[in-house]
Amino acid sequence: MLDIKFIRENKEIVLKNIKKKFQDEKLPLVGEVIELDEKIRKLKFEKDTLRQERNTTSDEIGALFREKKVEEANAKKQRVININNQLEEIETEESQLSEVLKSKMMVIPNIIDDSVPIGKDDNENVEIEKFGEPFVRDYEIPYHADICEALGCLDKDSAGRTSGNGFYYLVGDIARLHEATIAYARDFMISKGFTYAIPPFMIRSDVVTGVMSFAEMDAMMYKIEGEDLYLIGTSEHSMIGKFKDQIIDEKELPIAMTSYSPCFRKEVGAHGLEERGLYRVHQFEKQEMIVLCKPEDAMDWYNKMWKFTVEFFRSMGISVRTLECCSGDLADLKVKSCDVEAWSPRQQKYFEVGSCSTLGDAQARRLGIRMKTENGNQYLATLNNTVIASPRSLIAILEQGYQKDGSVIIPEVLKPYMGGKEKIEKY
Repeated sequence: MLDIKFIRENKEIVLKNIKKKFQDEKLPLVGEVIELDEKIRKLKFEKDTLRQERNTTSDEIGALFREKKVEEANAKKQRVININNQLEEIETEESQLSEVLKSKMMVIPNIIDDSVPIGKDDNENVEIEKFGEPFVRDYEIPYHADICEALGCLDKDSAGRTSGNGFYYLVGDIARLHEATIAYARDFMISKGFTYAIPPFMIRSDVVTGVMSFAEMDAMMYKIEGEDLYLIGTSEHSMIGKFKDQIIDEKELPIAMTSYSPCFRKEVGAHGLEERGLYRVHQFEKQEMIVLCKPEDAMDWYNKMWKFTVEFFRSMGISVRTLECCSGDLADLKVKSCDVEAWSPRQQKYFEVGSCSTLGDAQARRLGIRMKTENGNQYLATLNNTVIASPRSLIAILEQGYQKDGSVIIPEVLKPYMGGKEKIEKY
């Protein structure tokens, strides 16, 4: 959410930014917000004027009573009563207008960084750099679900009976490999100086609307019936929410944390092979990283964070690339974002395995997270990045480690988490 003062003083910048994101339907909101802000400021001025009159009148009443001028004093008392009634009406109107203002401001997108490429959707995202060779085997690599089933390690039929489409049972060495990647991701990030955390897996609506847009919430989140609780779609939600309404001494910044959680997403629109496989599922596990820092340090952290993910995947021998998200593909709270994509030798193309974003002070402003500085309390910056999301990471490991005999080579760094096991074979 932008600062109302910024919108008031930089109307053309805000309008231009909306156009860059191809959201022209939101252009009228800027004028509406400025008009509402003007009305609210007038009401505040009226309140201040009335309060000043009430204070002056109250002093006069005391003096009149001391002078035995009861009739005049009572007339003044009636004026105070009238002022109090006026103040109550004004406060009610101000509160109502403030709610409308807030709801409109939360729909206006954050100002994107000048370096973000302009484009309508993810088809216009821009490749930044490749890491590792995008190789092709001289033998056929099966679909990842078929590899798992051939190894006796995936059961989606049973999951369909217990839970429906989009769920799965992982069994045996693939289940173990899944957990090995999460454990390795945890230790990898701890080695980078991040503090490990396991957050709540359900959060309240005021936290949800603090960390994401309404459109994202409706498309992603599962709500707990009868309670003000949502299942998290990523641990970033509860990790940023951890600092809601807090004032953090700037000397304590940056705060860098890495968190494990299961994640739950509606994944509306997943069809065909994606339903049969593990790419789009309703439940998965994830190792995340979040950073809270001074706004001027945010871009340095952004570049550190996506590089950590690249380093992590390369340490497992997985070829990846980074992809700059264009303006139309950025969620409304984001300033800049890039995806990390792993190479699929089966499909001979890249697929997303992680995403890194800097959000400026948008989440901090919504959640009331500030830093204490010599110049007073100010909003700080927040960032988030995927270390690993499994089972998507499994797809990359399975395809890039698949052998002609049907076995899968386990990456060297994961062997200690697999009891020294070299490869996965059918029992």
